[in-house]
Formats: sequence, structure tokens, C-alpha cells
Amino acid sequence: MLADMISRHREAFAPGASTELRAQRNLRRQVSLLKGNLVTNMRTDTKGVGARVYQDGIYGFASAAELNDDAVRKVLKSATENAAFLAGHAGRGAEPLPAIRRGEGPRQPDFTDLPQKHYIDYLTELDEHIQKTYPNLESRTLITSSDSMEKLLTTSDGLSSHILAPRSYVYVFLSANAADGAPVEVFQPFGGRGTFDTRFTDPKDLHEPIDQLYQMLMQKREGVYARAGQHTVILAGELAGMLAHEAVGHTVEADLVLGGSVAGPMLNKQVASELVSMTDFAHSAFGETAPLPVYVDDEGVEAQDALLIDRGILKGYMHNRQSAQHFGMAPQGNARAWLFSDEPLIRMRNTAVHPGQDKLSDMIASVDDGYYLLHTGNGQADSTGEFMFGITMGYEIKQGKLGRAIRDTTISGVAFEMLKSVTMVSDQMSWNSSGFCGKKQMMPVGLGGPELKCRLTIGGK
Repeated sequence: MLADMISRHREAFAPGASTELRAQRNLRRQVSLLKGNLVTNMRTDTKGVGARVYQDGIYGFASAAELNDDAVRKVLKSATENAAFLAGHAGRGAEPLPAIRRGEGPRQPDFTDLPQKHYIDYLTELDEHIQKTYPNLESRTLITSSDSMEKLLTTSDGLSSHILAPRSYVYVFLSANAADGAPVEVFQPFGGRGTFDTRFTDPKDLHEPIDQLYQMLMQKREGVYARAGQHTVILAGELAGMLAHEAVGHTVEADLVLGGSVAGPMLNKQVASELVSMTDFAHSAFGETAPLPVYVDDEGVEAQDALLIDRGILKGYMHNRQSAQHFGMAPQGNARAWLFSDEPLIRMRNTAVHPGQDKLSDMIASVDDGYYLLHTGNGQADSTGEFMFGITMGYEIKQGKLGRAIRDTTISGVAFEMLKSVTMVSDQMSWNSSGFCGKKQMMPVGLGGPELKCRLTIGGK
């Protein structure tokens, strides 16, 4: 765990300026096996200190890839000089940033940094089980990934905090050949918040979910191609979460709103069915800890939930302190930085559609001819809300019953138009935090949602 070597430097903060000082360490451990062969064995450890100073509407920033008193003094001096120089040439005469609560944020518990052998042994045992149990596989890939961001933050006008956000996943890829010779693949991540030794105590715990994944692969081998065109579909919670993040969440990040996103003129207007509500949760959601809890952001703002859509009405944006000042709103803890050398950007935390009142079985029964879409391999959207996601697992729905599996396809649409077509929302919630958001700098995020019945375009074969 990082020792506190920054709070004693508060006396060096420039008078009259807003200063953030952050010491940070990022760890990443990864192992992968391809058909039982070790192909990746990686350990990275990145650490350093960064300082940012706000003066006359302008930020000055500096960083150093060291964690010691000399590095802290150096970056404070450089950031202060950078802010003064930029303010002298491009000062905006802005009012002071919104006031934030002072004090100490919760200190996070330490964790064990496991040796690589632990990951290798776990994957090897799991791979041997898969090889013996499933003879029809053409290939198999197993990956363990464990990462964490640890930060010590102290500011001139906000919370001081210790931030530690570990997560651990096992990714399983299974592939086979269909009767027509075409390769088919299924993929699923297992894991979530916490370190590998707490999330994965025994490889046998994954046997049952991997068996379910294999059965999907066998169904996909016999699957058909979806028909291209507009269809009624039921999106699984994973896809609802991807939609919430990619196609809606980015359009309501205040920096992208200022850049001209489609959400700019939509505030307090209907953008979705009244069945749809959406929130970027800080650290708790629906009575439980969120997948990647954020208690204090990297500007020292105490993290609170950001309500985005309330019963179909766009209610707010996600902010840093500067954009909150511009819009006359309160910052809620969305400023996050990936590395010590990165400045905080407006980022999502745990963005999700709220669950509704419908049962999944009733939703399926209500569809005469459509599709139930479960898993996605990738997705992209732009500031207009237009999206396209790859679908890696799904089923036909015929006369209210699940039918044949479908091969890989795509779905597309415009988020706010698609959300207006939502007619049913399930009462169950699914979360995923296995990926990174790539907005200018990487960032682990959580996303989730219930099943949604809606209409969108399927790409077909």
C-alpha cells in the first residue's frame, strides 16, 4: 500500500490557487493460455506523482515517474509555474471553482499482490478440465486479468483520500466449427470487484458456468443467421448496460456536450420511454455496492450518484468542477485519471438502466417474431447517439418462445430513438465491469441494466 508522502507538502500549495496533488500506482497482472500453452505472462507496475493547479480559469499540470519528496516538490513547482504562465497568456477571468466538502475520504483496505505462478496454476487446472470435458472444441483460450488503481490525493479545498480499486476476471473463449465449416465462438468474462485471491478460490467454481457457455457454443454451431432489418428484440442486461455507457453515457458527459453532442439541447426533454431511467452510480446501487465503487474523484469531490434520465426525461449531465461551474450545476465526482501522468477527465463510473416491473418470461411470451440478444463482443457510438454493437450470442423468438441460436451479427440505431421504443423493462439487474472505456485514456468502468424490449436494426448475415 502507498505510504502517505504527499499530505505534508500542502504548505507548498500556491496561495489563492486550487491545487490537487496525487500519488498513484497502477498494477496489472495477466496470464493467458491458448490450447494449454502459455502465451502471455505479464506484470506491469506504473507509479508516480502528478500535480494540477487552477488559476484564473486555466489549469497547469505536471507529473514525474517517481514517488519521493523531491518529485513532489518538483511537480508542485512546475504545475504552479505552468498555471501562472498560461493564465498570463490565456486567462479567462473565471470565478472560483464550485466549493466542495473538506475532510477525509474513506481509506480502502490493502490487498495481496499474488505471484504469477498463482494465476498460471489456476488457469492450468481450469484448462485441463475444459480439454477433458468438451471434446468438440476447435480451440480454447483462457485469460486471467487482475488490475488496480491506488491513489493518494490531497487538495487545497476538498477531500483528502486514499483510493484503491482492484478488480479480477477470468475470460473464457471457446470455439468450434459449424456443419458448414464456418468457425463459431462464444466468450464470457467471470469475476468483478476485488483481488484474484478473493474472487477465485477454486477453479471448480467455474465448471458449471463454463458448461453453460459450452452448451451455447453447441447451439450456435447449429444456429442460423438473423434476418436483416428492423425487428422487435429483447436486449439482455449486458447489452442494456453497453447501450447505457456507449450510446447514452458519452453523449451526456459535459465536455462532450460542450463539444456539440446530441444531448446538448435535450435537457429536461423526453429522450426515452417513460419506462426508462438511467443513473451513473457512484459507489452503491439498488442497495448493494456498485461493481467499481468511487467514493472520491481525482479532483477531491465526494462522489454522488448522477441521475441522467428520469422516467424518460433527460435530467442532467456528468461533470468535473469546471463544467459544473459553466452549467451552474453541482459536481458529483466524475473527474477520473487513469495514470499519474494523466489529468482527470469527465468519466463514467457505474452507468446503468434501472430495473422495471416485468418478468423476462412475460417479455419473451409477448414477442411473436423477434430475437433475444444476450452477449456482445464490441460496441461503438458517437456524439450523435448512433451506435453499432456486435452480437455474439442470441436466439430467435417465435410465437412467444425461444427458438434457434443465431450466428454473429450486428445491431444498430440511434440511442434516443431506440429508447423511445422500449415497451417492457425486466425486474432483474445484470452488471459487468470487465472492460475499459477508451475516452482519451483508459478507465475501468461498470455498466449494467435489466432486459429491455424495444425495436432496432439487425444487420443479418
